[in-house]
Formats: sequence, C-alpha cells, structure tokens
Amino acid sequence: MERPGDTPSPQPHPDAGDDAPAPLKFPAPVSRVRDDDPRADALLVGLASRGDDEAFLALYRRHRSFVISVARRYTRDESEALDVLQDTFAYLIKKLPTLRLTSKLSTFLYPAVRNIALTIRRKDRMAALSPEHDAAARSSAPGGPETGPRPIEKVVADLPEGQREVLLLRFVNDLSLREIAAVLNIPVGTVKSRLHQAIATLRQDPKTKDLFEGEPGELPASGD
Repeated sequence: MERPGDTPSPQPHPDAGDDAPAPLKFPAPVSRVRDDDPRADALLVGLASRGDDEAFLALYRRHRSFVISVARRYTRDESEALDVLQDTFAYLIKKLPTLRLTSKLSTFLYPAVRNIALTIRRKDRMAALSPEHDAAARSSAPGGPETGPRPIEKVVADLPEGQREVLLLRFVNDLSLREIAAVLNIPVGTVKSRLHQAIATLRQDPKTKDLFEGEPGELPASGD
C-alpha cells in the first residue's frame, strides 16, 4: 500500500510489444527535483511522454495532494484513497504517449480519480452485502469511541451530490467555474446554479453560514 510520501510502483504500458521502448516508470525521488518546479503542466507532460523521469516526478508531487483529496471524498477511506492515487498515476502513464495537455493536469485527472474511486466504493458495497461481512458485523463488540463526520462535514455531506461536488471543487480544490464545467462535462451555467444553491443552503445552517459570508451574491439562481 502506498503512502503519500512514497513513490508509486512501476506499471507496464498495456500496448507495449516486443520491440516497444521500455515503459515509463514512476521515478525514484531525486534531490534536484523540487516540489515547486516552475515549469507548466503542459511542458512537464511533454517531457514525461518522452521518458523524462524528473518531469513525471514533478507532476506527481504537484498533483498527488489533489488526487488524494478527491479520492478521499468519494471513498471516505484513507487506505483506499491511496490506492486511487496509485491507480490514477498508472492511468496517466498509459495516456502520456498521446496526451496533449490543453489545461491544468488536475482538470484532466479529475474524471479518472472519480471513476476509479467510485469503482472501489462499488466493490466495497458488494463486499458489505456478503453473508460473511454481515456475520462479522453482528459479532463485533460495540463500545469503542463513536466516529463519524464532524458537524461541518455532515452539513456538506447532506447536500445533493451535484451541489456538493461543485462546492468542493471550487472551495477545496480551487478550480475555476470553467475548469469545474470541463471536468464534470456540464455547462458553466449549471456549475453556477449548483454552486449558488449549495452556498444558499449552507448560509442557512448555523454551523456553516459564517464560512460563506462575502461570497459573490450575483450567482444566478438557475443555470443552463
């Protein structure tokens, strides 16, 4: 199991033949690669697609926190979020030879993170429905400390899924409205509408109303 500070395991390229060049691998950390590499994502992707390990490592360091935060949002499990991290960058390796990045890498990666995380969650749900899991749950002894989302997290979790997703992408992952529209494949007007509705709901709750004081009030009540 990978942890955030670890380097992901090598992944073979699925289309590699006998005469194909050696597949890209997750590079080992090197001291001369900085977390604040000033090069743009598009340049790093171009270099990584030609086998530059340092460029790939710079992309990994720059975007791993984003991937983990999105994965955690869907899986609600730290270990599974780290599995999603590894699978997401393995997916990126497969795409690198033909990838031509026209926006931030986070915009490109988000749909993959979401789909991988949802696949893992569906597998967990199937496991939870098994007789073995049900018997283990009945036999487990209660009495441990109660766990669960904190009050603010609970309020946000109660939002409709579309509103919650847009809200978190905007205020947690700091994506622009156009970037959110791109990663979710919905019109910008719909993004504005969902964000407006989510903020309006949170302003009505005493636990979260102060968090959104001063947020733009010109967001339309309805979108495309």
